[in-house]
Amino acid sequence: MQLNTIKPAPGSKRARRRVGRGIGSGLGKTAGRGHKGQRARSGGFHKVGFEGGQMPLQRRLPKRGFVSPSRGDTAEVRLSDLERMPSERIDLESLKQARVVPGHSLKAKVILSGKLTRKLHLSGIGVSKGARAAIEAAGGTVEVPEKPEAEQKPEQKPAESPKPPANAEAKPSVPAKGKSKKS
Repeated sequence: MQLNTIKPAPGSKRARRRVGRGIGSGLGKTAGRGHKGQRARSGGFHKVGFEGGQMPLQRRLPKRGFVSPSRGDTAEVRLSDLERMPSERIDLESLKQARVVPGHSLKAKVILSGKLTRKLHLSGIGVSKGARAAIEAAGGTVEVPEKPEAEQKPEQKPAESPKPPANAEAKPSVPAKGKSKKS
């Protein structure tokens, strides 16, 4: 095989359909557009989802839910993935280097899936209850990452109801706007 003898596979390339080129082609005269109507005209196009003025389906149905902007930040790691890791000390960087989690991940969480037979030391990685029990049963340890101050819930003080002052005088009633009495 040489560069000057390469050809596409037979049947992989087809000639473009040329419409409006006579009745012998089967697509002459109206060129497959039918007779009259908006779709037959040049520029006769309306936006996707347009239903002729009727309220379109995507506007008739209610909005529901949302897409979290941080949905791709946390990667899920199985115990079986940790079992295959070469080192005993595991953190987010070592998971990225081993390509267990994507490079753009900001956090990782270990879940109980698979078996762990060796001792591991995890630091800076989230762990589910079941996974923590499995890691500690194998003789490993887990250092839980500290939450930033923004994520920690502030301690709430009991709400105090505002008390009016003891010598508060009753305010004179003000007539409604536009209904004032003129004498």
